[in-house]
Amino acid sequence: MLFLVAALLLLGVAMGTVAHAPLPVTFVMATVIGLWLLVFTVRERRARHR
Repeated sequence: MLFLVAALLLLGVAMGTVAHAPLPVTFVMATVIGLWLLVFTVRERRARHR
């Protein structure tokens, strides 16, 4: 849970820099964060079923 809180804190910092980043960089960052959250979700669900 602490790991998730840290990830959300980093996401907040990243979202604060979006105002200063070019639009393509913003989309790339959003895609990377989304993929990371998807991988995290899959790993958590697999861990709970074992």
